[in-house]
Amino acid sequence: MIQNSFILLPGIRQRSEQRLWQEVDGWDSFLSASCVRGVSSARKERFDLHLRDAKLHLKEGDSKFFAMQVPFSEQWRLWQTFKEEACFLDIETNGYYSGITVVGISDGVEVHSFVRGFNLDRSLLIKELSKYKLLVTFNGASFDLPVIERFFGFRPSVPHVDLRFVCQKLGIVGGLKSIEKQLCIRRRAEVEGLSGEDAVYLWEQWRSTGDRDHLDRLVWYNEEDVLNLLPLAKKMIPELWAKIRMKV
Repeated sequence: MIQNSFILLPGIRQRSEQRLWQEVDGWDSFLSASCVRGVSSARKERFDLHLRDAKLHLKEGDSKFFAMQVPFSEQWRLWQTFKEEACFLDIETNGYYSGITVVGISDGVEVHSFVRGFNLDRSLLIKELSKYKLLVTFNGASFDLPVIERFFGFRPSVPHVDLRFVCQKLGIVGGLKSIEKQLCIRRRAEVEGLSGEDAVYLWEQWRSTGDRDHLDRLVWYNEEDVLNLLPLAKKMIPELWAKIRMKV
């Protein structure tokens, strides 16, 4: 996806990218062309420099370069390149912006749960997140990452794919649970039907009673939030790429 994208070039947006796609398919074909219709020779020279630089960073696996070069709304295009080194993140709080209770981080197979009062620690979060080259969330740009930044004073510097906006571009709206149902993505029986409000309640019950069952259900609920991001990404991102490429 990213090597066929021109959205990282200065001054190029979706409409101008569509026009470029009518002339060249991707970076290599742009670079090999002596001229490209609609692009002046001086501008092509500048674009050539940008694309050669991008190819070098891509070869080195430097995803942070693309976090700065690719607009946030288009960073989903980095999924195909960095999906094997992506992490999926979701947090729970004890009320909107009141405090983080659980942070779940997954490589798509296993979930590492960071729980307040046990192992929810700034240095441990940074260490875990430093293993990955791409971050995937649902509504993380509006909620999870600002809350993490507020309470721990940092924000991951790798590209961020917020699946809420990927889904919106495809006309699929609603919360994560609603979208899961639309796409027949299942949750484990122990937490089926639970909501964010239930997650707050489970934390309050754990704190007031000390009954570990409440904490376990909260962690399981968070795990499902995290694990279901992978099938959602696998389905929605290729569909969005196909949609924008069909316009050419």
